[in-house]
Amino acid sequence: MNREQFKHEVEEICRLYPMRRSALMPALHLAQQEYGYLSTQIMQEVADILELPPVQVYEVASFYSLYHTRPIGSCHLQLCTNVSCMLANSEKLMNVIKQTLAIEQEQTTPDGRFTLSAVECLGACDKAPVLQINNDPYIEQLNETELRQLLDQLIEHTKAPTKWHQPETDKIIKVRNV
Repeated sequence: MNREQFKHEVEEICRLYPMRRSALMPALHLAQQEYGYLSTQIMQEVADILELPPVQVYEVASFYSLYHTRPIGSCHLQLCTNVSCMLANSEKLMNVIKQTLAIEQEQTTPDGRFTLSAVECLGACDKAPVLQINNDPYIEQLNETELRQLLDQLIEHTKAPTKWHQPETDKIIKVRNV
């Protein structure tokens, strides 16, 4: 989808809402679906189309874990680190993932296969600890043995993305006066 088509699609989304700013989250979904992640350039474009200050777009994009402001690997491992999961050893599980994949939290393997994220809460506190892979159903009450087996399977079967973008270095959001 080219820029004009994207703008047209966002304008169509805007027609569904009484105020343009109400279309922000659906517009971000569309942008992420089309471009893979929400770069500063894409967020600026969404801000321009919706006539919003860029900082408002960035606030929403960076607040929700369902939006990605950097490229995400083919396999996105999201481990809950909130209190219930922390008490159920999510910290130990995080260390297993970090050691196995040789990456830190909020990093992606150089080949783009895996991204590791700590998420604040997945809303399954009674099933802690909880891991979500991409947008698949949660893996609940995960233990270290199961995690090691899962990681072995993922390493064997996860392919690198065909188009892998290194994260952009410029994260400056221009703020215009309103």
